[in-house]
Amino acid sequence: MEQQTFSLSIEQNIALLKMDVAGESMNTLKAEFGPELDAILDNLSQQSQLQGLVVYSGKADSFVAGADIAMLDACETAADAQQLSQQGHKVFARLASLPFPVIAAIHGPCLGGGLELALACDYRVCSDHDKTSLGLPEVQLGLLPGGGGTQRLAKLVGLQKALEMMLTGKQLRAKQALKSGLVDEMVPNSVLLEVAKKYAGKAKRKPKPKLSTISKLLESNALGRNILFSQVTKQTLSKTRGNYPAPMEIIACVKAGVEKNSEAAYLEEAERFSKLVKSPESAALRGLFFASNELKKESLFEGVEPRKIKQVAVLGGGLMGAGIAFVSATKAKAQVRIKDISEKGVLGGLNYAYKLLDKKRQRRFISHAQLQQQMNNITGGTDFTGMKNSQIVVEAVFEDLALKQQMVADIEANCNEHTIFASNTSSLPIAQIAAKAERPELVIGLHYFSPVEKMPLAEIIPHAGTNQQTIADTVEFARKQGKTAIVVKDGAGFYVNRILAPYMNEAAILLLEGQSVEHLDKTLLDYGFPVGPMTLLDEVGIDVGAKIAPILEAELGARFKAPQAFSKLIDDKRLGKKNGRGFYLYQGNKGRAKKVDLQVYSVLGVKPGNPMDAEQLAKRCVYMMLNEAARCLDEGVINSARDGDLGAIFGIGFPPFLGGPFRAMDKIGLANLVQELEEMASLYGERFAPCEALKQMAENKQSYYC
Repeated sequence: MEQQTFSLSIEQNIALLKMDVAGESMNTLKAEFGPELDAILDNLSQQSQLQGLVVYSGKADSFVAGADIAMLDACETAADAQQLSQQGHKVFARLASLPFPVIAAIHGPCLGGGLELALACDYRVCSDHDKTSLGLPEVQLGLLPGGGGTQRLAKLVGLQKALEMMLTGKQLRAKQALKSGLVDEMVPNSVLLEVAKKYAGKAKRKPKPKLSTISKLLESNALGRNILFSQVTKQTLSKTRGNYPAPMEIIACVKAGVEKNSEAAYLEEAERFSKLVKSPESAALRGLFFASNELKKESLFEGVEPRKIKQVAVLGGGLMGAGIAFVSATKAKAQVRIKDISEKGVLGGLNYAYKLLDKKRQRRFISHAQLQQQMNNITGGTDFTGMKNSQIVVEAVFEDLALKQQMVADIEANCNEHTIFASNTSSLPIAQIAAKAERPELVIGLHYFSPVEKMPLAEIIPHAGTNQQTIADTVEFARKQGKTAIVVKDGAGFYVNRILAPYMNEAAILLLEGQSVEHLDKTLLDYGFPVGPMTLLDEVGIDVGAKIAPILEAELGARFKAPQAFSKLIDDKRLGKKNGRGFYLYQGNKGRAKKVDLQVYSVLGVKPGNPMDAEQLAKRCVYMMLNEAARCLDEGVINSARDGDLGAIFGIGFPPFLGGPFRAMDKIGLANLVQELEEMASLYGERFAPCEALKQMAENKQSYYC
């Protein structure tokens, strides 16, 4: 007999509806629940003695985490997707129309379809627990809320707050949800159900948003709303650059909610939702979601159980070291010791962590006591005191082989025989760092991306002598830090920097050919990258790029040769954002405002000419990256096209709506890509020659994904 998802009980004329999806750690809404829920609603609508209905979760730590995304992939046509949306509308409308108040008792994630379920209730009570969060994150999957969310949320919290939540996918913590009017009361989880029951017997009500005076002026009349929608549209297009259709569809649905009757507005939501479900952008973003979840659950080695790492040391208190210490202490819940050669470096690392935590305190994500508690997990010093029991030491010092080898020797002398040495090098092969180690089996690469607390990727790089236990421990440690961890083969640049370097070099060559800094950056922003290549070089540091380029060229060949003219920038003391001048000038050296420094052209000896066709310019940069990604997979640098796509998106911001380099190559068509690369090679040089793997796959009419 099939296990039921919903169970109904009645206590003192109050109905309690528990949702508990069998065999799952979290509740998700599935289309097949419809008949079961319909039968329960039939039953409830006939019970005139009831004073109220409380909807709650049978899971320990979640309300409803959203709709089951897999059912969207099962939709063969847009009509199938529209039917799904309208089924949701129908069920939630029935819930809302019950003759007594319906109360949602929320503990843990209440997201997507879960929040749409709660919005169909008359009252919402949530727990004050850290795990409680409410939001409509569908935009992150290239979708809009299709269960009535675009209609109900705005009526509850106002147009501006609703648009902000839906256009960003932002999740509200319990206190924020209470302040915004999204929930009616916040209580300890231990009394959540009892408090929810107290709303039984109250009158059903129409939602009325808590609005400031300015918001009321904007939202209460047609002129104000037109100004609001116009501004939101302009801001949204400036961010998405037209690459993501979902935000514009969300705005249209919210606008329909105030300009059309209810039936027409809900129909518009269903129609626009169905169009997005079948869009290539949503398909790519959903594929990314599934791939990321699949990777996080993968077990690397049979019979090797990763150890829990609770004692961590970090060498270097700079931006990278401080970020590594922060995520180790706050997310991996480890005791962290920062070692730097100076007290100033140690204090800098501690201060960095404090500022990040204080921002969270100011936003009411954590209390002052929680801030102190997490800061107590980080200590520091200029010697090896307190590091003997470290299970892993993460090195974040300068890109200098001799220095890193000395760090290995120091750790082997001052820690214990089981301590893992993980290098955050961005370009040096791990085998070279481990070459003089007494215990090379414990040396591994653990490459983060800056800023560590924000960038979701970590590359795990074992060398030939790294043992399986070290790999398993390091992958698990990175996952505990909240990272998407991909294991890549040892070699200069590893995967992410190896595919980034040709892209950056080509942008530099284009600059020297007379393309302006602005045109280069705008073109690649329009293509879908989060920052342009010139801005990125300023962010990373022009001097850092200059150190990495010769390493890659020596190991991988002439196609990695960076333009020699760029040495002139360093001679002119242009290091980028960190010293306030690079391709751009940064006011106050803090990067709050920037403008192109026109003198950079004279330093390089070039004069900006006519802008190149944007599509051709973008292809010159991006196709270099695609070609190198294909080489990496062929050489076993990455294990799969999936890992390559995740690495590029999470590591360097390859446009997510394209699904990653390998999905992008499939979309272009490998035969078309090879032909275009060959044409570019004849026009611009041998560096564009398609790799053998691409040519063979094109000849065999293959693709990376079926």
